[in-house]
Amino acid sequence: MENLNQNINEGSISSGDNVSFWIDSTDIIAFEKPTQDIKTEVLIIGGGIAGLTTAYKLLKAGKKVVLAEDGFIGSGETGRTTAHLTCALDDRYYYLQSTFGKENARLAAESHTAAIDEIEKIVTELNIDCDFERVNGYLFLHPNDKEKNLDKEFEATQNAGLETVLLNHTPSLAEAQGQRCLAFKNQAQFHVLHYLKALSKAVIDLGGTIYTEAHAGNIDDKGATVNGYNFSAQYIVVATNTPINDVLTMHTKQHAYRTYVIAGKIPKGSLPHALWWDTGDPESKWVAQPYHYVRLQNFDDEYELLIVGGEDHKTGQADEEGVSEFSRYELLEIWAKKYFPLLDEISYKWSGQVMEPFDSLGFLGRNPGDKNVFVITGDSGNGMTHATIGAMIITDMIQGVENKWQDLYSPSRITFKAMGDYLKEAGNMASQYLDWITASDLNNTADLEAGDGGILSVGLRKIAVYRDYDKTLHAFSAVCPHLGCVVQWNSDEKSFDCPCHGSRFSSDGTVINGPAESNLKDFKIK
Repeated sequence: MENLNQNINEGSISSGDNVSFWIDSTDIIAFEKPTQDIKTEVLIIGGGIAGLTTAYKLLKAGKKVVLAEDGFIGSGETGRTTAHLTCALDDRYYYLQSTFGKENARLAAESHTAAIDEIEKIVTELNIDCDFERVNGYLFLHPNDKEKNLDKEFEATQNAGLETVLLNHTPSLAEAQGQRCLAFKNQAQFHVLHYLKALSKAVIDLGGTIYTEAHAGNIDDKGATVNGYNFSAQYIVVATNTPINDVLTMHTKQHAYRTYVIAGKIPKGSLPHALWWDTGDPESKWVAQPYHYVRLQNFDDEYELLIVGGEDHKTGQADEEGVSEFSRYELLEIWAKKYFPLLDEISYKWSGQVMEPFDSLGFLGRNPGDKNVFVITGDSGNGMTHATIGAMIITDMIQGVENKWQDLYSPSRITFKAMGDYLKEAGNMASQYLDWITASDLNNTADLEAGDGGILSVGLRKIAVYRDYDKTLHAFSAVCPHLGCVVQWNSDEKSFDCPCHGSRFSSDGTVINGPAESNLKDFKIK
C-alpha cells in the first residue's frame, strides 16, 4: 500500500471540491494501477465500504478476489458520509410496515442491527483504531411534522423488535427540552476512513489484490475493462454507490440527492456522544423529505467536532427551490446553532450523494437479468449499514448460501405500494429533459470568472464551460453520456451534475459519479 501526497489528480482524492474531515484526517490510501490483463474468481468494482467489506468477507470464505477503485480508497461517497451506524432508518418503520408488512419491517430492523454488530466484530478482530463506539440515537419531530407520527414510529419500532423508548424531552438539545423524542439504544459511530485503511490492509494480508486509479468500463457477466486491460471473473460485484453496468433498469428505481454537511469545533466533553435526527419535512417538495442529522467526533485534546448534515435536494436541481448550494451550508449553520449553540466557527463543509430507492430499502444482491453480477446500491441515507448488509448478502449468495434478507433487498423486487412515490420521481426525472429548450445560465464565456463554470447554448447545442484559475477556458458537451440529459454546474463542488440520474463530472469533464461510464466530450470553442 502506498500513501501518496503529491502528483495526484485532485478528483481522485474526493468526488468534489470540498474535502471532508475523514479525508483530511487520513493519509491517501493508494495501491498500484493495473499493468496487465487479470483473471480472478471475484472482481469487485468500487473501493468504498461496500466493496472492501465484500472483499474481506469473500477472502475469509476462501475466494480469490481482485478489487478495482476508480480513484483512491474511500474517495467516493464513503469518504463524504457522516458515518452514522444506525438501525433508525431515514424512512419511518411505520412506512416500512405499511409497504412491506410487519415481518419484513422486522427483517429490515434485524439486518441493520446485524450490520452494526458486523462492523463492531470486524473492528475487534482486526484491532482497528477508528473511534468505534456505541451511542444512543434520538429522533425528534421536525416543526412541520405531527406528534402522532412519533407515537406511530414508536409502535412500529416495537413491532420490529428494536430497543426503543419514548422520552418526554430530547437529551442535550437546546430549544427543545420539552420536545419528546424516540430514543434508539445501542447505535454506533466511527471514523470511516480509518476503518477502511485497516480493512484494505486486511484484504492484502488475506491474499486479495487492490488497484486504485483503475477505471472500470464495459462491465458485463464476464468481467470489465479496467484502464484498457481485460479483467475477467466468475463473479462481478458492482459496489459503486450507483450501478454503472446497466443503462436504465436500476436508475428508474432510485434517484440521486445531494446532501450537505458542516463540522465545527466544540469544547471536549461539553456534549455526550450521541446521534440526533429530526423526522424530516413532510411539506417538502422532494419525495425524500429531507431531514437533519447530527453526531460528534473526536478531534484533539481540547475539542470535538459537531458534525451536522441535511438541506438535501435532487442532484442538479438546487435551483428548483431558489436556494444555492452555498446557501445550504448557511441554512445548516443556522439550524445547528439553534439546537447546539456551543457550535462556533465552521471548520469543514462538504456535500455527498445519496441514492434514494423508490421504496426506501437498498438494492443488494443479484443484478436484474444476470446470474453472476451483483450490485450494492440504494443507500437511502443509511449507507454504512446498507453497504455492510449488501456485503453479507452477496458473500452468502456467491457461496450458494441462502440469506434470509436477500428477498427483501432484491434489486429485482417490485413494490406496488410505493408506486405513488415512484411515479412522482419518474415525472421529475422526465421533466429535466426540458433543459434542452430552456435558456442556458450563460450568455457568453466572458461572463465566467476564474474557478467558475456554467452552461452555454451554441445553436442547438448545449456546452459545459469552465474557466481554470490560470484563466484557461475548458469546454465540453453538456449532454450526459448516460441518457442524454443536460448537466448543470455545481458551483460548490465545482462539478457538472446530471439532474436526471445523478451522474457527476469534474470541472475537466472527467466522470466522478455513475451511472455514466465515460467523460463529457471535449468541445472546441472560440
